[in-house]
Amino acid sequence: MRDCVFLLADSNMKGAFEGFFSREAFYHSIGCGPFRFTASEDLVVAAGDNDPGLFTRGHELLRPYRQTHQYALVVLDAAWEGSPGAERIRQKVSTNLLESGWSQDRFHVVVIEPELETWIWQQNPHVATALGFDDVETLMADDLLARAWSAGQPKPSNPKETLETLLRKKRIPRSSAIYQKITSKVSVRQCQDASFLAMVEILRGWFPEVVP
Repeated sequence: MRDCVFLLADSNMKGAFEGFFSREAFYHSIGCGPFRFTASEDLVVAAGDNDPGLFTRGHELLRPYRQTHQYALVVLDAAWEGSPGAERIRQKVSTNLLESGWSQDRFHVVVIEPELETWIWQQNPHVATALGFDDVETLMADDLLARAWSAGQPKPSNPKETLETLLRKKRIPRSSAIYQKITSKVSVRQCQDASFLAMVEILRGWFPEVVP
């Protein structure tokens, strides 16, 4: 049986997770023990309907993996048209998984508020170059970003819209490769988003750090 399957809402999430979990000894970065990860076997994307589709049929997508994986981590955004809100999403997806045969101790549902880009943004040279800027200083000096990212705030307002607008300004096509490029290099210790920290705690519980 494999260790953990990750059910994700879209290809951008897939890029972000693949970028991070493809790092050598990635588990050291989040303070958990080692576990096996292969993108082709352990990443599942709710293609087509994205977040709404995962919300309604995530349990169906995970049904085949109940016998092949010890744990399941479900990740989707809170912000999408028709969203009932983060808590309702978490409750509904969890209830569906329980009713489909997953036990409570084998899965966790992570709802990112408002969306994945909240995890991506940080004042980091790898973020700057991925978005077409020479360095952090020129990124932060950009007029558009300055309006969206108030001093003292951990992230820009409207993180997804801000990222997409900057990419259009730089004439860079938005793709999952950008997310993968960023997460393969940035420090995860700078991400203080509550949903990210909750995911880290779950992984630490499932795969305890090995103390020499």
